[in-house]
Amino acid sequence: MRHTLAVLVENNPGVLARVAGLFSRRGFNIDSLAVGRTDNPTVSRMTIVVEGDARVLEQVNKQLHKLVDVIKISDITADEFVDRELVLIKVSVDPSLRGEVMQIADVFRARIVDLGKKTVTLECTGNDGKINAFEESLQSYGIKELVRTGKIAMQRGSRYTGFTERSQKMNTNQED
Repeated sequence: MRHTLAVLVENNPGVLARVAGLFSRRGFNIDSLAVGRTDNPTVSRMTIVVEGDARVLEQVNKQLHKLVDVIKISDITADEFVDRELVLIKVSVDPSLRGEVMQIADVFRARIVDLGKKTVTLECTGNDGKINAFEESLQSYGIKELVRTGKIAMQRGSRYTGFTERSQKMNTNQED
């Protein structure tokens, strides 16, 4: 089963390397990882997608809690959440076939972000299923390059995994 973890960390140099190293040392595979600063400049949020059973998830949680830079870990897999991923795809397109590619872009609500003599670069956002279907629909044109950001996710409604003074105090108490 794939688990989506929202991990709040201190926005310090080397934190990403420590988290990635932890996964590597323990033999856990990261399926997707996206990191960015939150509305608080001292806190970053990692969205980590990891494949594994309950035992693997428990080990990942325990290991992440050992890192001093980790503020809060939330497994949002069972909750309702909104997720997105961004993909940029460059395809080789003969000018006579550009109309077909533009129709595919319309179906997936994608945008053309660059147009060359023989290539078209498109961007598309959506969940895994949409991005996979978009990629598959462009396979026949010859994908020259593809870049995916990794999943970002946020709980629906009034629930949130954000940074609060309370979680800061909890982290401080753990260090005492």
